[in-house]
Amino acid sequence: MFEPFLFSLRIALIATLLAFIIAIPLARLRFSRRGPLWDIFDAILVLPIALPPTVVGLVLLTTFGSRSPLGLALQDLGITILFNWPGAVLAGTCIAFPLMYQTSRSAFRQIDPELLDTAKIFGYKGHRLTWEVMIPLAWPGIAAGLVLTFLRALGEFGATLMVAGNIPGRTQTAPVALYFAVEGGNYAFAWLMALLVFAVTFIALLLSGYSNRRRDQGG
Repeated sequence: MFEPFLFSLRIALIATLLAFIIAIPLARLRFSRRGPLWDIFDAILVLPIALPPTVVGLVLLTTFGSRSPLGLALQDLGITILFNWPGAVLAGTCIAFPLMYQTSRSAFRQIDPELLDTAKIFGYKGHRLTWEVMIPLAWPGIAAGLVLTFLRALGEFGATLMVAGNIPGRTQTAPVALYFAVEGGNYAFAWLMALLVFAVTFIALLLSGYSNRRRDQGG
């Protein structure tokens, strides 16, 4: 009964981790660069959250389908993305990634430049500057991005349905299970999924708000 919800939690956690790993280096790259071309760079990275999820799902289906070069290469390696749990992870990551990127980039931009200059004087450069100085200083904003990314991945529906399908015990997430439960008239199960997602979302936002308030009060 709880399997779609537990599956959604696992998918959202993996998608959040992947979004974090990809977004931080890209946000760091963008931090030190300016110009119209980089505005285009931003637009491309943020595009998935502005588009209808079904459009993102169609792009993913085309990119990883059995007729695409990438899809054929993955098949030769024995890797199945579409209509398998990696497809749910892929959909969740693509849709939620822009939130992680945007919040990380904004958090980096709020760092006092003098602190970075001082860190560079003491030998902090490259990856060391990013992970030992910038991320700790920007952590409140990054943490907020992690929460929003997780919740967006948890609630993803359209792209997930197109890319992973609705296979009970294999690719069925809570939002997808809720939709088909309503379609089938099983409102008790639909409400169970809705309340579980609501509870996790509410608790995550509550903890995020509490953490921000403690930070603003100086711990």
